[in-house]
Amino acid sequence: MTKVALRAAAMALALSSALALGQQAPARPDVWPRFRGSAALLGVADTALAKPLELAWTFEAKDGIVSSAAIAAGSVYVASRDGVLHALDLATGKSRWQYSTNSSVEESSPAVREGVVYVGDLDGVVHAVDAATGKARWTFKTEGEIHSSPNWSGDRVFIGSYDEHLYCLAAATGALLWKFRTAGPVHCTPAIDKDTVYVSGCDEHLRGIDTATGQERFALPLGGYTGASAAVTGGEAYVGTFGNEVFGFDLSRRTRRWTYEAGRTLPFYSSAAVAGDRLVLGGRDKIVHCLARSTGRALWTFPTRARVDSSPLIVGSRVFVGSNDGNLYELDLAAGKKVWEFTAGAPLSASPAAAGGALIIGSQNGTVYCLR
Repeated sequence: MTKVALRAAAMALALSSALALGQQAPARPDVWPRFRGSAALLGVADTALAKPLELAWTFEAKDGIVSSAAIAAGSVYVASRDGVLHALDLATGKSRWQYSTNSSVEESSPAVREGVVYVGDLDGVVHAVDAATGKARWTFKTEGEIHSSPNWSGDRVFIGSYDEHLYCLAAATGALLWKFRTAGPVHCTPAIDKDTVYVSGCDEHLRGIDTATGQERFALPLGGYTGASAAVTGGEAYVGTFGNEVFGFDLSRRTRRWTYEAGRTLPFYSSAAVAGDRLVLGGRDKIVHCLARSTGRALWTFPTRARVDSSPLIVGSRVFVGSNDGNLYELDLAAGKKVWEFTAGAPLSASPAAAGGALIIGSQNGTVYCLR
């Protein structure tokens, strides 16, 4: 091997190691920096929440909220459908600043990395905003709507677009490092585990892509398109589809381990939360489902009064999930019994976020709730 080739290989190894270390760093109890809390999209928070939770404050945005909040450095970052990214004080709910994307923000949830907030809008623009001042750092334009939430590992930001591409951008400058073409809109948030980024998309495949090069490693058929994002842990991936199925994949063998089918033919839009031997997700059948990770067998179900697009949050032995019936539910992870509920009075399709002893969720009427 030539010196040039050796140097290139060493640089690739160093980058791969840095990315792996960045995404594997344990979550701090005072931070919820992105959709689902971690690069692998596990939906698990490491913070202590009061029993029962009580309303601490509310904030009224001027339009509905369907994306999920990020929490970092004592601030809450949440986007509303009128295209405004809000920075709120975690302690009081007072506005610190507002940034307008000049478009609409739907499901794209803010991600915070090293003092910068990233979010996508329906004009296909990725915005990088200074977390302290609300001033634009940079923007990057894709060719389609963005519903995907940004994710990051090391010094790279990953996000999907309806132009059928997964993008890898330099976190500091927004420069395009690579883009990968799928066969359909990329609605999901990319999950990252070690040196691979995973997208489950409208092309009916779960794809594993090299984080350094953008080269596809594999594609596993899903048999239906999906709006949910895959949760990845322990060499396994879990995702639900619009084909009324939830799949568990063995990523090392690149095979499907199990399939779960609910009794009613309605989609799974919610992304799974994974802790221990259990995964929990909502269905448009109005039910919260808890499955065994090893077999996909249903361990318990909990009925709500409307579809559950909200992705559950697991905090210790507690599960929190919103429903379009306007309620935030707390369920016991072991048995699925209702422990507590909070009535928002408007659909909750956003996913709860938790850090610093607080739980944050926005509603479709534009109210942000903080419960402690």
